[in-house]
Formats: sequence, structure tokens, C-alpha cells
Amino acid sequence: MRAAVLALILSLAAGSAVAQTPAAKLRLDTPTPVSPVTIMPPTNKPTVTATWPAAGQASAPGVLVLKVVFDQQMTPRDFAYGAAAGSDKLECLKTPRLLNDDKTFVLLCTTLPGKSYAITLNDDPGGVAPAGFSNLAENRAVPGVLAFTTTTGEPVTKLREAIKAAGLGDIDVPVEEAPLMTSATNASR
Repeated sequence: MRAAVLALILSLAAGSAVAQTPAAKLRLDTPTPVSPVTIMPPTNKPTVTATWPAAGQASAPGVLVLKVVFDQQMTPRDFAYGAAAGSDKLECLKTPRLLNDDKTFVLLCTTLPGKSYAITLNDDPGGVAPAGFSNLAENRAVPGVLAFTTTTGEPVTKLREAIKAAGLGDIDVPVEEAPLMTSATNASR
């Protein structure tokens, strides 16, 4: 008797589960959250689709917002850049910022007039570095080099001018401001 009741309940449950299955196909290229894990679909290695300055371009010296755009959503905590061998040293902040589109990294730098700069992206000859520009599935981006020069003309001296030159908007600043301190925060110090 118990087996018959159990079989009846299981068949009713299976029938309602089949009836609730959506007719549309599931997309295989989107992450699927499974608490507490997100299962990522297979992805290709991210590649750079655009930069500022563009490869081989001559830009004005001074304040520079270096921009690197990838073809996929990226993780904000993973990045790897450095000066290429034999190039002039580019002075930049330590950490690039991932913009709200989740594909564009920006980095605040300063350049000198008449110099040749080359920046490596994900340069790891041994292939053992754990960090580097990577997508949401933690696939490291294809390594590359961005080379550009600076002119000997008037330098860019204002951050707003550098943001505009990089084709960014007012909300795409390369640095985030520290939150304002409230009186409660000041009292605790």
C-alpha cells in the first residue's frame, strides 16, 4: 500500500515538473548560478579590441588615461601590465580600474614628450603567473604589447582633457574618489 501511494506521489510530481519545463531552449553561453556556485559556460580567451592610445599612435605628452577594451566581461581584480623590454618607463598608478561596461580597463599615467612607450599585457613567458587580465570564467586574456609614442607638443595637464582624449565620459574616471567621511566616522578616529 505504501509503495502504491509513493509511486502515485512520484508520478504526480514528475508530471508537474515536466509541465513546468519552459518551451524555450536554455542559453548555453550565459552563467548559471547554482547556490553558492556559478557555473560558467566554456569561453575563448579574451582579446583586446581597442586601446587608447591606439597601437603605433603618437599622443600628446602629460596626463594620459590609458584605455584597454576587451571583447568579453572581465574580472576587476585580475590584471597584469608592465613596461616592455627596451621601452621608456611609463609612470602609472598601480591598479587599473574596470569601468561599468565590465570590458574596459583605464589606468591613469603621465608621459614625457618625445618618448616611445611599450606596455605588455599579461606577459608571462613561463605561463605560471596566477593573476592577469581574465574574463568571468577566469580565462586569462591573450598576451600582447601596446606600443605608442608621444609628441613634443603642448602637454595635457588636466585630467578632464585626458578623459576626453581617451573617448571616455564624465563617469568613466580612471580613479575612484574615497568616500566622504561622516561625522560618526570622524568621531571614531
